[in-house]
Amino acid sequence: MKTKSFLLIVIFLLPFIGFSQSIENIEYISPFNDEVAAIKKGDQWAFIDRNGELIINFRSDLVPLNSKDKKYPVFNDGRCLYKEEKEGITYFGFIDKTGAAVIDARYLNASHFNDGIALVLELVKRNVGSNQMLKKPLVAYEYFEAIIDPKAEILHYLVEDPVHVTLDKKFLREPPPIRSKVISKKLIAQLNAKNKWVIKKIQ
Repeated sequence: MKTKSFLLIVIFLLPFIGFSQSIENIEYISPFNDEVAAIKKGDQWAFIDRNGELIINFRSDLVPLNSKDKKYPVFNDGRCLYKEEKEGITYFGFIDKTGAAVIDARYLNASHFNDGIALVLELVKRNVGSNQMLKKPLVAYEYFEAIIDPKAEILHYLVEDPVHVTLDKKFLREPPPIRSKVISKKLIAQLNAKNKWVIKKIQ
């Protein structure tokens, strides 16, 4: 009798096994990419793995990728693009699948990784003199368009001359545009002065 009662209890509980942990009120679930999927709740995004485990909790600093269906953050090459505001200026960096910032937010703009590379606007500070009255150095800021790998190593600079930028929120309300795009590991396309694309080989 005890055995039958035990079996009845087990059978009764079976439909509930495996559903004890659930994530509710999700507004959007992206396709899986790099073994994870983005999920949206309100204005925040999180990531789950293929077992449905929440590996990165909901946060508002992830940068969506423009896809055909919807905008959502994505992992490629173990990296996901995030943004951080400092003194009114937006900087971009990359997190890993633990949610840690493995490439700190230091770029004025950045693309998502694709085939092991990403495009970034690398900010450079240059000393141009000193203010004798205030006894402070005078600095100028410039940026280069460059290609990096997932370890933030610069593989190629895409322009010979840097672009001067005033590092002030009054003048830099939006991130400067990236004028290149990756076609493949060996090819990039760049916009010229006539706003036409030029295809170049990466040496």
